[in-house]
Amino acid sequence: MTDTPWLDRRQMAAWVRFVAVLELFPGVLDSQLRRDSGVTYFEYFVMAVLSETAGGTLRMAELAAATNATLSRLSHVVQRLEDRGFVERLPCPENGRATNARLTDAGRAKMRAAAPGHVATVRRHVVDVLTPEQIDQLTAISDAILESIEPSGPMAAGYRRHDGPPGE
Repeated sequence: MTDTPWLDRRQMAAWVRFVAVLELFPGVLDSQLRRDSGVTYFEYFVMAVLSETAGGTLRMAELAAATNATLSRLSHVVQRLEDRGFVERLPCPENGRATNARLTDAGRAKMRAAAPGHVATVRRHVVDVLTPEQIDQLTAISDAILESIEPSGPMAAGYRRHDGPPGE
């Protein structure tokens, strides 16, 4: 490891700021969702992924991959959502050994109620503090990093689904 080039001052400045965003922003999202909607950020994320699928249903393994969660963690979260009536688990019709998670009508209503506050928080702390050019740069920077860590992994469809012509 002695041949590893150390970060120069400019690189270190960028790196420590990036780490700070990674550490602080999830708490901002989680606090807003807990306060305004009574759900954690991860619970919201699970329901959002389900809400964007056909029939609001996914196999638990696919949902785990799409949310970058272990099956164990996802199972605990889905259980909490199930206890509150937002998600239900049912046998997978195509594979009797698999279990599906499905967003309920109450879960869809929770998403509709929670989404405006969530979007307002994202706008306040990210979108509205950047210029249109910086938004494009943020996309390009994120794409470069994602290509390095997850070029075509299970989450790629989730973040690529919003790609389209500029200005949309």
